[in-house]
Amino acid sequence: MGRGIEVVAGFATNPGATLTTLTPSTNTSFTIRGTDTSKNAWLLSGWAFNATAGEFKIQSPRLHDNVQGIRNRVTAASTLPLFNSPFNPMARQRLFAQDNLTVQISGGGAELDCGSILVYYEDLAGIAGRFIDYATIIKSGINLVTAEVTVTGVATGNFGGAVAINSTFDTLKANTDYAILGGMTDTRGNAVGITGVDLGNLRLGFPAEPSIRDVTNNWFVGLSQNIGLPAIPVINSTNKSAITIDVETNGAGGTFIINLTLLEMAQGSVSATGL
Repeated sequence: MGRGIEVVAGFATNPGATLTTLTPSTNTSFTIRGTDTSKNAWLLSGWAFNATAGEFKIQSPRLHDNVQGIRNRVTAASTLPLFNSPFNPMARQRLFAQDNLTVQISGGGAELDCGSILVYYEDLAGIAGRFIDYATIIKSGINLVTAEVTVTGVATGNFGGAVAINSTFDTLKANTDYAILGGMTDTRGNAVGITGVDLGNLRLGFPAEPSIRDVTNNWFVGLSQNIGLPAIPVINSTNKSAITIDVETNGAGGTFIINLTLLEMAQGSVSATGL
């Protein structure tokens, strides 16, 4: 089963008070990927990063309505989940293959504002992400370790500054599986992205918000517990040079020190396809 989690982020330049459709970051799309229609895709969360307070809206004829949809107020300079958070009760919103979501934002008239959605695919053709559940990390987890990297964000609204997970400290054990529990950032942005072959070459991620480290540091653990599906990604250190971390942020760019919290897994406890 080809599970996958994908964070899709976009930006709008000087949207002002008018809800403006986000431009997706390069090589991403707000169109839901083509899946087996007998399998589910879920909208897990959404968040935005505005310099000025505004609105964030997701709509589609396939959702509740195509007028207001899922609409939430965005607090200025605070990248907090606007609906669904891993450690609050989750309500899974079903998504539909090849549905083109309209994702819009309003904010300031002299700034670049950003927004993200997080999508879970239960079975996606051509994708082979490795994901496990909470019970597996309790049963087979051995040691906690932190992977710290420094990412220089770009000011264009695109994901940028990608570095390998071992670019700062190369301490992962050879040929060993590690579960990614979550992560933290010291600088506010929109989204932290993690990409690699073990993740099906989709970019998964979490809000780049330093004030909720207790939430983001266990982000994938919380997702898995609340949606009742394997959602904790697993990577193998053999692929470390090709597992990259990047950031999507606003026009300020910035330098981000990001810590991913990893859990070393017992040898052989995670299959090549996860659960």
